[in-house]
Amino acid sequence: MKAGPFTALVAIATLVFLVLPILIVVAMSFSSANSLQFPPPGLSLRWYESFFGDPRWVEALVTSTGLAIASSIVALVLGSAAAYGIVRGHFPGRGLIDANFMAPLILPTIVVAVAMYLALAKVGLLGTWIGLVASHVVLSVPFVVLVVGVAIRSFDERIEQVAFTLGASRAQTVLRVLLPNLMPSLASAWILALISSFDEVIVTLFVAGVYQTVPKRMFNELVLQVNPTITAIATILIAVSVVAMAAIGLLTARRGGLLKTMVGR
Repeated sequence: MKAGPFTALVAIATLVFLVLPILIVVAMSFSSANSLQFPPPGLSLRWYESFFGDPRWVEALVTSTGLAIASSIVALVLGSAAAYGIVRGHFPGRGLIDANFMAPLILPTIVVAVAMYLALAKVGLLGTWIGLVASHVVLSVPFVVLVVGVAIRSFDERIEQVAFTLGASRAQTVLRVLLPNLMPSLASAWILALISSFDEVIVTLFVAGVYQTVPKRMFNELVLQVNPTITAIATILIAVSVVAMAAIGLLTARRGGLLKTMVGR
């Protein structure tokens, strides 16, 4: 069914509405003006130099990167194991457990933040690195369970059963049969978990304590004043997100090719 002119016009208008603010922020990040000004009177890299030349911003960048890597790896391991148990397991309450993993995506982030604050304070991990990583894992695991769960469902269980009949153990089947075929989906899930952790600000504000991440520092800076350096940081985050989405698109296309190959065999 072909889309009519009105549908195409609405789609174009929506795309412009979403993309135009991003383009304006990117343009202002290269501005030579001393304040936010559009269109920029001239081109300059002064705000990028301000970002990378400020030890506080660099420290926040290092903290955000380390936090995102650590939490995304833990989320990938735990989420993948949970997804396999939910999809392949046969026990009562699977739907409830699956819904519980999806709760952080459904509930308002402020509710999750308050819950994490109370939970970490109860066990004495509030304001610690372990508590901060754990809170980001809670937010990242749903992406892993969702993506990996879909991939496991699309993988023919009979292939695993054949491995069992040939003498392979459960661990050998998972490591040598299942995981190699799930690598594109695992990589996509890890990228989503990495980006969600790097961009998180609300939960971080509640549980980070003295730790400063890039989104947290951006929020604090905007409360005090509108610093044009924020536009340079936002542009960097936008570029990272675009590259991540492109990588996920390539991995998804590769996974589709692998599935076609398997079906053809």
